[in-house]
Amino acid sequence: MTDKVLVFDTTLRDGEQAAGTRLGSRDKLMVARQLARLNVDIIEAGYPASSPEDLHAVQQIAEEITGPIICALSRAVAEDIRACGKALAKAKRPRIHTGIGASDVHILGKFRDEKYGRDLTEKRVRIVEMGIEAVKLARQYADDVQFYAEDAGRSDPAFLFLMLQAVIEAGATVVNIPDTTGYSVPEQYGALIRGIRENVPNIDRATISVHCHNDLGMAVSNALAGIRNGARQVEGTINGIGERAGNAAIEEVVMALRTRADYYGVHTGVEAREFCRTSRMVADMLGMAVPPNKAVVGANAFAHSSGIHVDGFLKNRDTYEIMRPEDIGLEESRVVLTARTGRHGLRDRLNKLGYELSKEELDQAYARFLLVADKKQEVFDEDLAAILHEELQPVPDAFLLDYLQIYSGTSAIPTATVRLRAKDEVRQGASIGNGPVDAVYRAIASVTKTSARLTRYDIRAVTSGTEAMGEVTVRLEQGDKKATGRGASTDVIEASARAYVDGLNKLASQGEAARDDVGSGPSL
Repeated sequence: MTDKVLVFDTTLRDGEQAAGTRLGSRDKLMVARQLARLNVDIIEAGYPASSPEDLHAVQQIAEEITGPIICALSRAVAEDIRACGKALAKAKRPRIHTGIGASDVHILGKFRDEKYGRDLTEKRVRIVEMGIEAVKLARQYADDVQFYAEDAGRSDPAFLFLMLQAVIEAGATVVNIPDTTGYSVPEQYGALIRGIRENVPNIDRATISVHCHNDLGMAVSNALAGIRNGARQVEGTINGIGERAGNAAIEEVVMALRTRADYYGVHTGVEAREFCRTSRMVADMLGMAVPPNKAVVGANAFAHSSGIHVDGFLKNRDTYEIMRPEDIGLEESRVVLTARTGRHGLRDRLNKLGYELSKEELDQAYARFLLVADKKQEVFDEDLAAILHEELQPVPDAFLLDYLQIYSGTSAIPTATVRLRAKDEVRQGASIGNGPVDAVYRAIASVTKTSARLTRYDIRAVTSGTEAMGEVTVRLEQGDKKATGRGASTDVIEASARAYVDGLNKLASQGEAARDDVGSGPSL
């Protein structure tokens, strides 16, 4: 295997564009550290022009993370590209990722103004000119420039070939061929990549990258078909998260190339034993649980239940396992965390999960850990992630839940009494509701005098068993502000209250970190 496929991770950019998710700069930096341990080749850290917070996050990652190339996204707009240059100023290996729509659907839909041309022919000419200008400007800030031809999967191949030739001539070092809408099928997408190699005269001066979405469930298959036909960079996200149905899952692509090296004949430099902890960290931080049947990293990926399967597995692992759990970082032995586990044991487990805490953060997490451990026989990794989410908040607490009492039953009217601390002020109130959670939320709303509207309420058991921690996620809206709150506890009513208060605190802090009108970035 002489050919290496570069792995371009866009979890922090395209992945974070999944509906209902948001990472602060501290969380992004923590995930970037883990991606560096995973040894991906490129980390797309964000879209700096979208908000001051995203620009700051990319700056932090560019300054601290060494090893991978640090990439920032932009549209083919001068202001976007300058923001990328500013964010990547201290990166050891910077890359600017810029581009523009390539399909007729995008050109006629997004560039309908006559200033881009009166008809499709004129608009196509202007689009290519804009792509060239963007690449040339980006080259003033970075020697490594990647160009995306958005919606290439539905583009006219002849026009796509012309566009790619022009941007490579302008200085693009990587050309990204996104199947933006997940419309392609493997044979078609593979043929498109092969066509680029055969019909773009200067393609030997650039790397072909594949970026596939999962709307029809074929993102990984399409990405592999692209690699099979000559692409040498693959883009995707951890757990396949992202816009709509998500992106190609990095762990699935890498393990497919590794397990079927006999067929693909290529390799990556990824440290696959970091997949398990990376998957868990991303799932926990974004509040997007990994389905048990998820390929490679799902809880059931290496579980055997059927009698025939178990019998065959015990006689010879190869009968039902094409990969080993050790290959992705799963181990048979583990440390059992209980109330008797000290700070050192807790820090060790957190480090193994990829979390690096300061002494103050560890003390804060340990205090909550003991409260949970006193109620459970064992504290699991998922419990720890839930504890960190709640205790290490990146926003100041406008309100703190001080006291909660519920009265409820089959023949009683659900009543909640709450006491909150707001700075040095203590507020207390009570309310009835249609169930204990509704009563709690009504009581908190009356105490805080909030006008926020609850648009989503989700609850899940973080671990199994009757003593499992419950994690509640709520979505609050107030005017044009939106916030996601999370809370965890062995008492689901308490977890619900904590999630609601967390959401209110995030709404209160949004004045400083609100995104501007640019939005969350173009969808490739």
